[in-house]
Formats: sequence, structure tokens, C-alpha cells
Amino acid sequence: MTLPPPDLPPGSPADLLPGAIPAALFDLAVNRAAAALRGLQGTAAERALRQWHARTRFARRVPLPEVARALALRPPIGDPWHWTGGPEGCWQPGKAPFP
Repeated sequence: MTLPPPDLPPGSPADLLPGAIPAALFDLAVNRAAAALRGLQGTAAERALRQWHARTRFARRVPLPEVARALALRPPIGDPWHWTGGPEGCWQPGKAPFP
């Protein structure tokens, strides 16, 4: 994925340029979003996800619907889980190998 030039304001359409999303960036976005939404449910979680996505610069490079799709696949509460494998990945038990 091509990153936008640094002089573009946050939220500009160039933040989501076409191209492949690096797996590590996707994993980081999903795992950070999951941490930000811990304990929230329903409309509160949806609103918090939109707000988190809008204010987290690196996350805007991963389409919000893709993050939401991955979060919807998260297993029920229990052991810690982390997303790995990029957009085609899955939830794995345990903590992510990096923050």
C-alpha cells in the first residue's frame, strides 16, 4: 500500500490509497482496535471503533469495514486472543508477539 504524502491532512481520501495492506499493519490495527474496545458492546462499541479509527493515523490505512469484519470473528471472552495473518488471517490464542 502506498502511503500518502506527509503534507496531506488526516482523513483525506489519500489515506486509503488502493493496494495491498501489509499483514503486520492489518494485524496491528485489529489487535489495537480489540484492546480499545475491551468491555464495550453494541452501539457503544461501534461508535468507539469509528472514533478510534478516525483518530489513529496508522489505522486509517486499513479500511474500517475490514477491521470490523475481523473483530466480529473474535472468539468469545476467555484466554487472550490476537489476530495474525493480515486480511486473510484469523484469531490465535495468546498475546500478540508485539504490541
